[in-house]
Amino acid sequence: MQPDLHAGCPTRRMGKYPGKEEIMGPGTVAIFVPIVLFVSLFTFLVFAVWFGTRQREREAFYKSETLRRISESSGEGAKAAIDLLREEERLKRIKAREGVKIGGVVNVGVGIGLVIFLWALVGPKVALCGLIPGLVGVALLVYVYYMAAPVE
Repeated sequence: MQPDLHAGCPTRRMGKYPGKEEIMGPGTVAIFVPIVLFVSLFTFLVFAVWFGTRQREREAFYKSETLRRISESSGEGAKAAIDLLREEERLKRIKAREGVKIGGVVNVGVGIGLVIFLWALVGPKVALCGLIPGLVGVALLVYVYYMAAPVE
C-alpha cells in the first residue's frame, strides 16, 4: 500500500483525511430549507401570474370573437351585441362596488379587533391606533352607500 498523498487543491482538510466525507449537519440543513422555500414560493408566484394572464387573454379573445360574429350575423345581432356589452359593464361596476363594501366591512372589523387587542395588551392610549383601519373602513362604506354613482 502506498501512503496517502497530500491534496492537490487548497481545501480546509489539506489532505489530512482524504478518505472521509463531510456529513451535512443540522446547521447546513437549516440554511438550505429557507433557500428552497424562498425559491419555490417565487417560482410558484411567477407561474400563477403567467397562467392568470394567459387565461384573461383567452377570455378576451373569445369574447371579441363572439361579439364580432353576433354583430356580423344580422341587424338585430348588432343591437344584441351592444346590449351584451352594456350588461357586462353594469355587472363589472356592481362587482367593484361589492368589493369596496367587503373591504369596508373588513377594515371596520380589523379596527374594532385591534382596539380591543391593544387595549387589553398595552392600554387605552395605544388602542386608539386601531381607529385608523376602522375609520378607513367607515370611509369606504360611506363612499359606497352615499357618494358613489348609482348603478343603472
